[in-house]
Parts: sequence; structure tokens; C-alpha cells
Amino acid sequence: MPDFDASTTDRVLSPRLNSQAREDFAQAVRIGLSKRQRELPSMYLYDDLGTALFEAITLLPEYGLTRADERLLRRYARAILEHLPPGVMVAELGSGGGRKTRWLLDALAHREPVVYFPIDISAAALAKCRQELSGLGAVSLVGLETSYLEGLCDVTARRRPGQTLLVLFLGSTVGNFDRPAAEEFLREIRRCLSPGDALLLGTDLEKTVAEMVLAYDDPVGVTAAFNLNLLARINRELEGNFVLGQFRHEVRYHERERRIEMHLRSERTQTVSIRAADLTCTLHAGETMWTEACHKFHLGEIPAMAQRTGFVCQAQWVDGEWAFAENLWVADPAAATMP
Repeated sequence: MPDFDASTTDRVLSPRLNSQAREDFAQAVRIGLSKRQRELPSMYLYDDLGTALFEAITLLPEYGLTRADERLLRRYARAILEHLPPGVMVAELGSGGGRKTRWLLDALAHREPVVYFPIDISAAALAKCRQELSGLGAVSLVGLETSYLEGLCDVTARRRPGQTLLVLFLGSTVGNFDRPAAEEFLREIRRCLSPGDALLLGTDLEKTVAEMVLAYDDPVGVTAAFNLNLLARINRELEGNFVLGQFRHEVRYHERERRIEMHLRSERTQTVSIRAADLTCTLHAGETMWTEACHKFHLGEIPAMAQRTGFVCQAQWVDGEWAFAENLWVADPAAATMP
């Protein structure tokens, strides 16, 4: 399991945060590590190095989610677009490198010129997205380096009369939220939309526990490196002193909540200081820091979730090799005044 030397990765792989972003990061770490079950916020897994490691994870044979996502978009792009009228603009929440989105954009570009807004907190991901999609001549790309909802508000402000907005939330990113938080976030998306706008939502479906655990604990150790890089990032950007070799990647399945959990387990009792967070804490041998949750879904629960959050589930497509679904939700006019 590789360690990372903060002194050599700093300026090359992760540009310094601006003062407000650094303060937000420090506060989130301070709050998370002060809880009884210590936590580190998963959004900070995705600095430039973390994003590159996640891209490597998507290529692993044990992690079939991204390939399933891409297969469905490749096979059913035209069928998805048949549900949408002409005059579509596209926004993607958490675009990453944009590889799988190519199929949908290419199909749409054969029908009409399209403006695509990838929204991501990683500048490196947006740069890769631009490079990946540069050959699609009828697609104008406007990258937004910001949070999901801020970016979506920016996109809706640019809408021209008569345009339909298609929001992409792929890869089962919705599964990283606790279930109540996921539904509240989907309601927030709905509040940004007009009746008739659409959300294409990727959802990873339940499988055997062995399959799910292996997808997040690959034998090569790429996911472990991705998880440990969060500690390296805290060292780089918040002046922490984590010794990465004293932590181990751990994966659990929580049956009642139907979620995979990623943790970092302290191999010994140790005291850690993070200067920018004004925090010193003692981690006992065997104690963990929870870094990510990945909730899994039943196919039949997704239409009801759409209804509760102001949408109508218009169509679903399911991959035959890896249990994963693309779900096309349309903003329900009856829910236009949701609180």
C-alpha cells in the first residue's frame, strides 16, 4: 500500500487552496474529527491526485460501476434523448474527465448544437474533460469549477427562452449521501429546474456483499491509495502530521443502511496535530476515521424517490453485466412550488 510524500506532491499535484476554501476544509476536518465516530468529509478525497487515482479505480476489473454507466450511455443515448424536446442544454454535476458523457453528447450533437456545462471542484478534471470532448464539433463546453448547486444556479441563469435543461448526475454519486440527505439534495436540484427539465440519475444497485466489498477494496491497492491520499492532502494543505504508514484502508458493508463504508484504521495509538484546523487528537489503536459512504439501491425504490423529490421517473435502463441503472426523471409541473 503506497505512501505519498507531501514534500514532493504539493505544488505539482495539488495547488494551494485559496484562503476561504482552506478555512472551509479546516473547519470540516475539525468538526469531523471531533465526533465520536471520527469522520473526514468525502468531498476532499478529490484533489488533483485523488481525481487521478479515482480514474484509475474505474479501470479496475473489480469496480464495474463506471463501465456499466458508460455501457448504458453508449447503448441508450438516442433512446434517452427521444424523451427530450429539441433545444437541450446539458449540465453535469461532478463531470470528472467526461469520458462516459461523450456518448450522450455525441448523440445530441447529431441532432442539434449543444452547450455542455461540466461542473466539478477539480480543475484537473475539467481540463481532462475539455481534452476528452474536444473532438465533438457541435458541442460548446463551458467548465464551471465550483460546487454542484452553485454551478447549477449559474447554468440556469444562462438559459435562453424555450431551452430544456438536462442535468446529469451519473456514476451513483447520489449514493455518497445519506438517504435523507440525498433526497434533500435532489429537492434542491428540483428547485433549480423548470417543469419539463430532466435529470438523468445513475444508481448503483445491490449485489452480493462479496462483490460490493471487493469493488472498494481491490487487491492492487488503488482504492487504498485513494483513501490514504486524503491524509496526505491534509498534511499538504492544512499542515497536518499524519504518518500514512500507520493507517490502513478498511471497507465495511452496513446491511441495514445498504451502504459500503470506507474507513482509515489507526494501526496504533497515536496523537495527530493539524495546525490549520487548530486541532490535536489522539487516535487509539483500531480506531477508525470514516471517509466515504456508498449507498446501494433497489430498482423499484427509485420511482418513489423521484416522486418524493418533485420528479416523475419517466424511464429506466439497467445494465446486464453489473447491476446499475440510469433513471430519467422529469421535473413534475405539479411540484413546481415545492417548499
